[in-house]
Amino acid sequence: MNKRSGLLHRLLLAAAVLFTIVCVREAFAHAILFEAIPERNSVISGPSLTVRLRFNVRIDASRSRLALMYPEGGLHILQVRSNEPADIVTAQVANLSTGHYDLKWQVLASDGHITQGDIPFSVK
Repeated sequence: MNKRSGLLHRLLLAAAVLFTIVCVREAFAHAILFEAIPERNSVISGPSLTVRLRFNVRIDASRSRLALMYPEGGLHILQVRSNEPADIVTAQVANLSTGHYDLKWQVLASDGHITQGDIPFSVK
């Protein structure tokens, strides 16, 4: 192997390592919802519900938000509990009547990225 091909080999190896590091870092850049109660499009019995969302990374519960959109269009901000494991966000909801609801969530992951989503469900 001559000097030129050795240098090219080292540059290609360095580029591959850098590419791998960037890709792996980006793959873990956002919180991914692993488990949700209620489940998406589920039908639950009311009138109360303990919302429980579990993520793939630590969540800053104090900076995370849960809100419930009611069937008639009202939005209620839920109080996130602070005494849960670091990858779980929970809240309690009471007095749910029959109808279609939409749980809206926004979490701040330990890496500083904000992720959000919604979970539609119904109460029978």
